[in-house]
Amino acid sequence: MPARVLKLGIPAGSLQEATAELFRRAGYTIKFLSRSYYPEIDDAEIECTSIRAQEMARYIEQGVLDAGITGYDWILETGADVVEICELVFSKVSRRPVRWVLAVPEDSPIHSVKDLQGKRIATEAVGLTKSYLERHGVTANVEFSWGATEVKPPRLADAIVEVTETGSSLRANNLRIVDEILQSTTRFIANREAAADAWKRQKLDNLALMLQSCLAAEGKVGLMMNVRRDNLEAVLTLLPALQTPTVSNLSDPDWVDVNTIVDEAVVRTIVPLLKSCGARGIVEYGINKIID
Repeated sequence: MPARVLKLGIPAGSLQEATAELFRRAGYTIKFLSRSYYPEIDDAEIECTSIRAQEMARYIEQGVLDAGITGYDWILETGADVVEICELVFSKVSRRPVRWVLAVPEDSPIHSVKDLQGKRIATEAVGLTKSYLERHGVTANVEFSWGATEVKPPRLADAIVEVTETGSSLRANNLRIVDEILQSTTRFIANREAAADAWKRQKLDNLALMLQSCLAAEGKVGLMMNVRRDNLEAVLTLLPALQTPTVSNLSDPDWVDVNTIVDEAVVRTIVPLLKSCGARGIVEYGINKIID
């Protein structure tokens, strides 16, 4: 057994697979065992525990866990006093922030937060919703929803506050959005004592560096090509480089090698232009990590 161990919380549920995939790209393999809350990771200095994202910040504040991954929304909801190591912009569907929205049936007379006075609201985020109502000077009955929140209006609730990425579930249940309460992204957080411990903080910073480098590389590819010196200026004007393209000498003094990183989405447009400007031997290659 190693002398030191970092107790790391891995979010169970919808974020579990996305988190495991991010760790895999960062060089860590996490295996989820059947009926076990303790996933295996190929780092003897890390001990994983699967915890619902909703509970993560509370356990980290209490020191049950040293660190973990959860949403900014659940940090606010629990009011946990934790240290944010970094933001990790990923989710179960996309890289867009999730949104907590106030929604009502399409034919509801509710058109603003002021119309909620005295109404019943169902939500999993009771604290966030009460804070939102207080900011607007509205008093309403906020009830905790144990699930299937979208189906509760209009019989069981006048409105809901629900999290959404695409809005498809709301539309499928004939709900319209009245207001956006909060945008939330995933955060890597730590217990204050753990963050102050030199060994644990180094471990946390190393993890953060590798995880963020994978996210930075998403949607990026490398391009390298050979270019005659006479055509170099024309080629360089076409390249939207991450920083500055690398230009290297070749054995033939009339030619150089150009290497750069671009958005994958522009490759199909830019490659024909590069070829027309004299670039040859154009190679596209994948990028796993980008570290500034």
